Amino acid sequence: MKYSSIILIVLWSVAMACTQPKKKADTVVTDVKNDSLWDKIAVYFTPPKAYENQYGDFRSPLTFYDGRPVKDTADWQARRSEIKQRWHELMGEWPELIRDRELRITDSVRKEGYMQYTVRFRWLPEEENQGYLLVPPGADRKPAVITVFYEPETAIGEGKPHRDFARQLAKRGFVTLSIGTAQASKDGVYSLYYPSMADAQVQPLSMLGYAAANAWHALAGHPAVDSTRIGIMGHSFGGKWAMFASALFDRFACGVWSDPGIVFDETKGAAVNYWEPWYLGYYPPPWEHTWRETGMIEDAKGLYPELVQEGYDLHELHALMAPRPFLVSGGSSDPVERWTALNHTIAVNKLLGYDNRVAMTNRPDHSPNARSNEQAYLFFEYFLKRD
Repeated sequence: MKYSSIILIVLWSVAMACTQPKKKADTVVTDVKNDSLWDKIAVYFTPPKAYENQYGDFRSPLTFYDGRPVKDTADWQARRSEIKQRWHELMGEWPELIRDRELRITDSVRKEGYMQYTVRFRWLPEEENQGYLLVPPGADRKPAVITVFYEPETAIGEGKPHRDFARQLAKRGFVTLSIGTAQASKDGVYSLYYPSMADAQVQPLSMLGYAAANAWHALAGHPAVDSTRIGIMGHSFGGKWAMFASALFDRFACGVWSDPGIVFDETKGAAVNYWEPWYLGYYPPPWEHTWRETGMIEDAKGLYPELVQEGYDLHELHALMAPRPFLVSGGSSDPVERWTALNHTIAVNKLLGYDNRVAMTNRPDHSPNARSNEQAYLFFEYFLKRD
């Protein structure tokens, strides 16, 4: 970032800090030193009685692929490396991460309670992306959250209701970076294809995780950000993106995944459609199906059928989060019975000596609402704002 931009941000932050009205301590909902914050979210970390110690038909992450059990933390580190390596082998290896640590500001506008910058940065080896950086006032380094979706405008409040995650978190004192696949979504292909759409060497959903990792590096270098406290959040398509990014890239401190479909489930139809070519079903042309076709494709190609046939499922990626915390903001795609998958990561955390690192909330509908968002924001406040 150019020095002039940094000076502009610091001067504006100081001015805003001086003009913001003071609140009484007992009215600040983000006071994470108050035990009442944990009281508000504690219930989401325990499965209902009906699902306690229920593990479904999922293959345990605490068993090596050759059948050996994981007995201790040293074994888990080896098993964790095995899972990560296997999934990268299956999905395609990432290119070298981009560590430029620069968000190039192209525009700015003052909002109520924060400054909004239009920024550009490299997220693929040969491609820049445009997003929005929201910076609250104050000269201290702050926790931050990257939000991901089809395009970056929704998260800053220019889309459907209850999806303005970046804007709401900025109002709560987080630096936020909203990014999305705007052009690909406009073209109806949604995702990222490397090195080209006709010859992608990495499954597109994994490539989205790679792009988010590069966004982390760009955001971590910003003077207003505490790089040890950066989370990620997304809904639906963005929920899948946030899940893969936080699982595959260790530097994300935590994640919120809003109704992505946290395991393979073809009974959910188009909502949990990992077989699509823009997720885990990519195959090179000629393409025999339209990109907009919904529902399970009987002769699905690409990696997805192989994963299902060989018994892989996404709970293995969840386990890579341990002991980092994550919240599943479940809707119609991720109902309460998903605890049978989440219990596997709870078991990993217990082996490592951690409790209360896996949470799920539930609502009947796919769309987020005011209550589910409040639950997510409190989760971030507890885990990213604590001393």
